[in-house]
Amino acid sequence: MSERMTTQLKRLLAGDRCIVAPGVADAFGARMVGMEGCEACYMTGFGTSLTRLGMPDIGLLTMSEMVDNAARIADACGIPLVADADTGYGNAMNVRRTIREYERAGVAGVHIEDQAWPKRCGHLAGKRVIPTEEMVTKLKAAVDSRRDSDFLVMARTDAIAVEGFDAALERAERYRQAGADVLFIEAPTSIAQLEEIGRRFKGVPLLYNMAASGKTPDLDNASMARLGFRLAIFPNWLLLAAIPAMRRMLHELKSKGSVADIRGEVATFKEFTEIAGLPEVQALEDRYGLPEDQRAGL
Repeated sequence: MSERMTTQLKRLLAGDRCIVAPGVADAFGARMVGMEGCEACYMTGFGTSLTRLGMPDIGLLTMSEMVDNAARIADACGIPLVADADTGYGNAMNVRRTIREYERAGVAGVHIEDQAWPKRCGHLAGKRVIPTEEMVTKLKAAVDSRRDSDFLVMARTDAIAVEGFDAALERAERYRQAGADVLFIEAPTSIAQLEEIGRRFKGVPLLYNMAASGKTPDLDNASMARLGFRLAIFPNWLLLAAIPAMRRMLHELKSKGSVADIRGEVATFKEFTEIAGLPEVQALEDRYGLPEDQRAGL
């Protein structure tokens, strides 16, 4: 019997390495992450909002929309998926349903933040945080409601930007006591702060958010591991990498009315179909004996 994704992620985070989880916004990105041999995958909230709504991460997506996206990503990546669950979408009772829905979707763990709704991307201004006691209640509900004890509940605090660094550490300590499996202290701004987080929570799995905003220092995997971080998410880097290439292709098409000159710069159709899983589909067609005129081919 294969190891459950939840158990697999929990085992990975129990080691002394920092596990890298590239961020994806859809099943296409998830396929690429899985094919690259990564050990974990992350569903980005901002990326989900951008690809689904064409809008920034300002609390516009509902819980059911986020879970639907998570289910598609989890199915496509074939590795443990950590998902953004925003604020849990309400009070403790809402959080109970949120956890159950993400579990049902095949997610290995979620992070829940202490922002007030409507939330904001952790690297945007305009954030507000709820009282610590309210967040503690939500975390207790999250831990109580999971059916799989290996499903990881990750507590995120956005308090650095609102109440200061010391207050964020105090909140994280309360969240750990409430039963959070992983602590996610959002947007530290210096190496000194990162070192203090590692000292304060030695032995507790920590999450490192390598956001593109530049507010948190860029560290390599080994450095993050030495500081005590066991999971590093890279939320929107696949999308950021794709944007220049997409703009280049669109500019070429608009200016010349043809893509002939850039054909050698893009993936081939064969590569495209391989990412989509066409070889697996063809193998299944063979297995089930589909007639030749019904088979997908190039």
